[in-house]
Amino acid sequence: MLELKNIYKTFNPGSINEKRALNGINLTLEDGDFVTIIGGNGAGKSTMLNAIAGVWPVDSGSVIIDGEDITKLPEHKRAKYLGRVFQDPMNGTAADMEIEENLAVAKQTRTLRWGITKKEREEYVELLKPLDLGLETRLRAKVGLLSGGQRQALTLLMATLKKPKLLLLDEHTAALDPKTAAKVLELSDKIIAEHNLTALMVTHN
Repeated sequence: MLELKNIYKTFNPGSINEKRALNGINLTLEDGDFVTIIGGNGAGKSTMLNAIAGVWPVDSGSVIIDGEDITKLPEHKRAKYLGRVFQDPMNGTAADMEIEENLAVAKQTRTLRWGITKKEREEYVELLKPLDLGLETRLRAKVGLLSGGQRQALTLLMATLKKPKLLLLDEHTAALDPKTAAKVLELSDKIIAEHNLTALMVTHN
């Protein structure tokens, strides 16, 4: 499902700041796999996810998803394959927009200028209920007013709404307190299992 073949990436090559971040990385994930990669700061975990997402080009090697070589595709063209949740709860959502507006953008079913229909609002309530965070009663609340855990749970839901082929979890509980982190991990397991997603998570050791 996901294949990384001999991926190399060096930052600032030829300078005193040269850093080899990825050195011949090979990785294979099958459909439905949920794999966690553990490592310390500077180990290249986020660099690897950025290579998959196309944040910048790799020096050499191949990135293959579902049998399609996407190595040369720019980041925006890879978005249809991927969902991603970042370490910072402030990423992945629009703080100045309401919860329901964020969900509407994630679903990409209509432009916001036409408003959100009653049917769509009912759908969002049903989507949020299983999170058990009370968000289904706060559809009109600005996302910036949510706690870090609530926001990260919402980001996770948004990242999986369109059932991506691959979900990337980039230390997505690192900024949360232990209790909230455990809740978000539990939600991650539940959502991944329910949608039968393939997921790759990186975390600290």
